[in-house]
Amino acid sequence: MKKYIILILAIISMIYVFTSVKAEDTIIPDEAIRFRVIANSNTIYDQNIKVQLKNVVQNKIFELTKGTETIEETRKILKDNIDLLDNLTKETLKNLGYDKNYKINYGYNYFPKKKYKSVTYKEGMYESLVITLGTGEGDNWWCVLFPPLCLVEADESTTSDAEYTFFIKEIIDKYTK
Repeated sequence: MKKYIILILAIISMIYVFTSVKAEDTIIPDEAIRFRVIANSNTIYDQNIKVQLKNVVQNKIFELTKGTETIEETRKILKDNIDLLDNLTKETLKNLGYDKNYKINYGYNYFPKKKYKSVTYKEGMYESLVITLGTGEGDNWWCVLFPPLCLVEADESTTSDAEYTFFIKEIIDKYTK
């Protein structure tokens, strides 16, 4: 009887695995606006500057876009406030004692292929607000502004591998010992 239960569970698991969403499927819709901050380098100092700037600019963007319901609304707000965001970036970097140059760009920008939490995001040109600090050779942080998925952070410097266990294997181990 135990063998039949194990066999049935194994078959159900295989059906689930082959019919479920693949890890390569993205959770970001085609119509999205991203926000990305690229550090000058991977030194602790440059990464710290990136995070502090990201926090300030992201908070301002959330304040500006709060309550928007369409991509068009979000796009218009970002375009209308690009100078405000540029000045905020300049002032924040000055207050942090950061003396390297930076670039801020709203438009279609290149994003490399990225794997995060078992989801692969394809490389390509995406509508986005990008702030590049210095030479832009450091790790970056990015999120999706619209739809507002910024709760799912994509910070290369803080991602870690998760430990996965398999339910069926645990059951088999439990009943075969």
